[in-house]
Amino acid sequence: MAVICAFILNAGLNFVLGLLIAKLLGPSDFGLFALATAGAVVANTILFEWLRLSATRFYSARVRVQEPWIRQGLDRAYAVVGVALFAAALVCAGFGLAAGPGGRMAIVAGTAVAALGIGVFDYHAALARARFDGGLYFRLVAIKNGLAFVLMAGAAWLLPQPAWVLAAAGLSQFLAAALLWRPMRDPAAPRIRVRLAETWRLFVVYGLPLIAANAIYQLLPFLNRGAIAAQAGLAEAGYFALAADVTTRSIGTLGTALDLLLFQLAVRAEEEEGRAAAEAQIGRNVGTVVALLLPCAVGFWAILPALEALAVPEAYRGPFAGYAGLMIPGFFFLAMTNFALNPVFQIRRRTLPVIAAALIGLAVDALGLWLLPPHLGPAGIAVAQTVGLAAATLILAVRTLTGPQRLRLPWRDILTASLACAAMAVCLAPVRGLDPVPALTLSLILGVLVYGGFTWVFDIAGLRSLIAARWAERWGAGGPASRPPSGDTAPDAFSNKSP
Repeated sequence: MAVICAFILNAGLNFVLGLLIAKLLGPSDFGLFALATAGAVVANTILFEWLRLSATRFYSARVRVQEPWIRQGLDRAYAVVGVALFAAALVCAGFGLAAGPGGRMAIVAGTAVAALGIGVFDYHAALARARFDGGLYFRLVAIKNGLAFVLMAGAAWLLPQPAWVLAAAGLSQFLAAALLWRPMRDPAAPRIRVRLAETWRLFVVYGLPLIAANAIYQLLPFLNRGAIAAQAGLAEAGYFALAADVTTRSIGTLGTALDLLLFQLAVRAEEEEGRAAAEAQIGRNVGTVVALLLPCAVGFWAILPALEALAVPEAYRGPFAGYAGLMIPGFFFLAMTNFALNPVFQIRRRTLPVIAAALIGLAVDALGLWLLPPHLGPAGIAVAQTVGLAAATLILAVRTLTGPQRLRLPWRDILTASLACAAMAVCLAPVRGLDPVPALTLSLILGVLVYGGFTWVFDIAGLRSLIAARWAERWGAGGPASRPPSGDTAPDAFSNKSP
């Protein structure tokens, strides 16, 4: 429950913070900030993602006690890479002092600080999730969001330059991990150099293919934002970036929250019952991901006009809805890749197919950047991004669902979820043309009623059974006091197993 609460807090504050910074910086500076943020994400992916992924795959409560060299290897590798990145940031900052906070080197320095902060925070968040310590994870996310809101919004207001806002973003994430350093520690244990060397080799073999693929996916928005800035200016890049950020958070943030629980369940199933049990859990996870993310995508499309009128700064209105509408399918496909398909190859420790799919997606996107803008204008860049992400997902899906090791999926759940979303889209389409407040209100009510009704009748992904079991557990014969501690049940919250 704590993980879900952390997700809600993180999603809400990130959404508000993104809109606030866009308003304070203005389209041109926000376009530059968004381009630098995409660069920070790419840098974090290349430098740190192999270690974060190794933490989610190889670290657990059991490993924490029985195999301390795993955490020792992770800590040392993070320290080496982090110190090198911070030194590079200081050098860039020194060169940037002469040119001022709006200069190129100052932006590079801020980008490096942001990448360092993201890496440190994501690592500690992964450790907390791997230990199924929901309370610690919630505190980490809450502190990070509070610091980010104060520092980033304050920097955008007092020092309205992208470099300062980037530095504030990195500092807020680093401080959150530093403040919780003590509860994040593992028990003291002697270091064994041979074990550390073996651990690093394990991390490299497992993680490098995944970071190569993730870096390619992160190159897509970086390439596309650069292309739109070159063709139509930084202001247009700002419109594009705000639409992309809000859309991907509206669809992908829930996927991230699910992945926090679902992949760790598969890892635990492998530890306790073997590889077959882990793959069976991943198959169930796919049904859950589709059942919860597909209605998010359809619902976001339904409320898009109302959201633009009510929440988006006036300077961004018009282009925001146009770009976001074109990006929704692409970001849904990306979420399917990250949270439904990639875990198959992570649990098998065969991550090279993920690179092949990402490369194909990047090639399709690049081809679209060449062919589409002359005919569609800047909107062609959004279409190219969507087509590229769809192509990558299709390639990986074919690899997952064919051959002797194909994954068994809950097709009934996937088909009924798709049918329910189609019915929801039909019901919500007429509502989109109403005034913003009635449109938003009716969309939320109708969406919940239609999709919730289908879910309850057909028990999509076992969600009705899960809700009924939790309701019985809470209000059964013994009442609330009879419930076991939440730590005993939280890891199984999305396992789709009958009680």
